[in-house]
Amino acid sequence: MQFLGRLVGTIASVSNLFSNPYRVKEVLLSEYSGGGHVQLKEEGRMVLYRNTPSQSWDCLLLCPETPGVALRLFQVASEEDALNWYPQYAFKLRPFYETAGWPLKVETVQTISDCLRNHPDWSSAHIAVETGLRYCLKHNYVINCRDASGQTPLHLACERGDVSSVRELLEDCQASTSIKDHQGETPMHRAAKQDSVAVIQVLCSRACPGVNEQNNAGETPLHVACRLGRAEALKALLAGGARCDVMGSMGYPIHIAMKHNEKSCAETILTTDPSQLHVEDVKYGGTPLHWARSSEMSRMLLELGSSVNYLSKTGESPLHILTKKGRFEAAMVLLTHGADPNLRGEGGNTALHLAMKMDHIELIKALIVFGAEVEIPNDLGETPGLIAARTSKGIDHLTMCSPTFLWYSCLSSNRIDRVDRLLCLDGGGIKGLVLIQMLIALEKEAGRPIRELFDWISGTSTGGILALAIVHGKSMEYLRCLYFRMKDKVFRGSRPYESAPLEDFLKKEFGENTKMTDVRHPRVIVTSVLADRHPGELHLFRNYDPPLQTRDPPYASTATFTPLTIPQDQCVWRAARSSGAAPTYFRPMGRFLDGGLLANNPTLDTMTEIHYYNKSLRGRGAEVQKLGVVVSLGTGKPPQVAVNSVDVFRPSNPLEIAKTIVGAKELGKMLIDCCTDSDGCVVDRSRAWCEMVDVSYHRLSPQLSSEVMLDEVNDAKLVDMLWETQMYLYERREHIQALAQQLLQG
Repeated sequence: MQFLGRLVGTIASVSNLFSNPYRVKEVLLSEYSGGGHVQLKEEGRMVLYRNTPSQSWDCLLLCPETPGVALRLFQVASEEDALNWYPQYAFKLRPFYETAGWPLKVETVQTISDCLRNHPDWSSAHIAVETGLRYCLKHNYVINCRDASGQTPLHLACERGDVSSVRELLEDCQASTSIKDHQGETPMHRAAKQDSVAVIQVLCSRACPGVNEQNNAGETPLHVACRLGRAEALKALLAGGARCDVMGSMGYPIHIAMKHNEKSCAETILTTDPSQLHVEDVKYGGTPLHWARSSEMSRMLLELGSSVNYLSKTGESPLHILTKKGRFEAAMVLLTHGADPNLRGEGGNTALHLAMKMDHIELIKALIVFGAEVEIPNDLGETPGLIAARTSKGIDHLTMCSPTFLWYSCLSSNRIDRVDRLLCLDGGGIKGLVLIQMLIALEKEAGRPIRELFDWISGTSTGGILALAIVHGKSMEYLRCLYFRMKDKVFRGSRPYESAPLEDFLKKEFGENTKMTDVRHPRVIVTSVLADRHPGELHLFRNYDPPLQTRDPPYASTATFTPLTIPQDQCVWRAARSSGAAPTYFRPMGRFLDGGLLANNPTLDTMTEIHYYNKSLRGRGAEVQKLGVVVSLGTGKPPQVAVNSVDVFRPSNPLEIAKTIVGAKELGKMLIDCCTDSDGCVVDRSRAWCEMVDVSYHRLSPQLSSEVMLDEVNDAKLVDMLWETQMYLYERREHIQALAQQLLQG
C-alpha cells in the first residue's frame, strides 16, 4: 500500500510538471524532510530543492507564520530552468514578503510569479506597480531601477494611469521624475500618452524637470499630447508649467496639433498663448495655417487672425500646400477668406500651376472662379494654360476661362446723352453667387466699381441683400467670400432655419442702427411682401422719399393697418432681412415675407417705380433723368424636366391615392415655380417694355446643367455652378464689352 501511495504521488507530481510547473501551491514541509529531497540553495525565505522521486527541482517560499506549510513557486523538470529562475524569485520576491506584514496568499504570489516570468527584466517595483501591490514600494529597494527598455517603475505607473502608485513612488519613495528610458522619454511623456490628467497633476505638484524635456524624437510631453489628441492631458501639462514655445524636431506643439488635425489641442494652445498663431516651424518656416489639413482647422485659424497669404521659407503660401495635397474643402476656406490664387511660390508656380500638374478638376475650377490667371509664367516659362494643354485630361479650353482672356477693351469713342442706368438683381438664395460672379466680370471690363456704374439698383431676397451691400461700398470679391463663409452658419440644421444667424450676419455687415437714407446714391430698391393683409401687397424699401401716390389703391381695405416705417427710420438690416424671409426657409420678419413671392425678378416693378418717381417731379423737370439702360441679372436657369402628372382628384382605390399624392406634390412645386419665376414671361415683358420706350435692355442669366437649391452648402456644387457661369460669360464676352461701354458712356 505504501508503494502504491508513493507511485500515485510520483505520477501526480509528474503530471503536474506537464500541466503547469509554475502554478503556486501550498505544500507540507514534511514532504521535503527526506526521502530523496535535497536542499540545493537557500536565500532569505526562498529554498531550492532537488526532488528525486518526481525528477524535478522545486522552489519553496517559507512562511514563518505557518512553519509546517510552504508555498511551492515552481516545480520544473530542468535543472537549467531552476537555476535560472531561482535567483530572480529570491531577489524580486523579497520586498513583497518583507513589507507585507502578513502571510502572502497563494493568489497573490501567483500574480507576482506570472508577472515576474512575463517581464523578467522588471524590478520588484515594476512588478508592484503592475500588480497593484503598492505596499512593496516602501521597501525602497530598487525604486529607480530600469528594465530592458530603460523604464523605471514610475514610467510604468504613469503608463498605467495608476495615480496611487505614482503618488506613493513620489511621496514615499522619492522616485526620480527625470530618468529617461531608451526612447528618451520621461515619466511625463508616458502620462501624456495616456491622457492621465490626475497623474500629470501629481507629477507637476512637485518640481518636475521632465515637463519640458524632449525625447529622442524631439518631442516634449506637449508635442506628444498634440500628436495623440490628448486634449485633457494637454490642459494639465500647460497648467503644470509646460511651455508652448519649445521647438521640437518638426515644429512647435501647435504645428503638431495642426498636422494631426487635433482641434481641441490647437484651441487650448492658442487660448493659452495667442502668439502661437504666427510661429514658424524650423524646417519650412511655415505657420500653423501651412500645416492645416482640414477646412475646420483652416477656418479656426483664419477666424483668429492667421495671415492667409503668408509665404514660408520655401516661398509657398498655405494655398500652395493645400493645392499640392489636393485638399479641395480646405483650399475653398482659404479662397473664401481672401487667399490670393496668383501668388507665385517655389519655382514661380501659382496654385493654378500646381492644380494643373495634378489635373485636379475641382481645384482648377475653384481657382479660376476666384480669379486665378492662366497666363502667369513660372520660372521655366510655363503658364497654367500651357500645362493644361499638355497634361489635362478633364478640362478643355481652360485658357478661355481666365479673366485675362474674358475681357478685352474695345470701347467706342462715340458718346451718348446722359441717362439713368438701372441694375436689377433676382432672388435665389445662395445662388446670389452667380450674381456676384457676373458683377465681378462687369467690373473688370468697365474698370469701375459697380456702384459707380448705376444710378438705380434694385433686388429681391439675395439680390436685395447684394443691392444694399453694393450701395454701402462692399467689394464684389469680398461679397463672394462672404457668401461662401456665411452659408454654413445660416443654412444649418433643418428647415425652417434659425433666423438669428442670418440676422446677426446682416447686423454685422450693415450695422445695427444704419438707416436706409444714410447712403443716398445710387438709389436702391429692395422688394418684400406685406403679409399682414389678404391679398398680400408688394412693398418697396427705398433710400429716398417714395413718389407721391397718384393712383388709387389696388384694394379697398376693411381693416386698419400699422403705418409703414419711413426710409429715414428704416434700418438697413431689417430691410434686407424682410426681403429674404423665404417661406419654409426662414420665419417671417414681422409682417414681411420674401419679395420673391411677388417680384423674384424685380425689373418691371423697379421700372414702374422709376416712372412714378419721375412723374412726381412735376415742376422740377431738371431733376428728371430718363432711364436709358436696364441690366437684369438672374441667378441661373435650371434645366427643364418632364412632369408626369399634376392631376389632383378624389381617389377611388390605393393606386389612385399614390397618383393623387404625386400629382399634388408636382402641382405644389409648379405653383411655387410660377410664383417665383424670374426667367420666363417676366423677361419678355421687361424686354418689350424697354423696347417700346427706347431703353437698352440687357438680360444675363446662365443656363445651369442641374438644379441648385436655394440652401445648397456643398462647395463642389457651388464651384460647378460658378464655373458654368464663367463659361457663360465667356460665350457672351462681346455682349459684356458692349454693355460696359454703354454704362461708362451713360
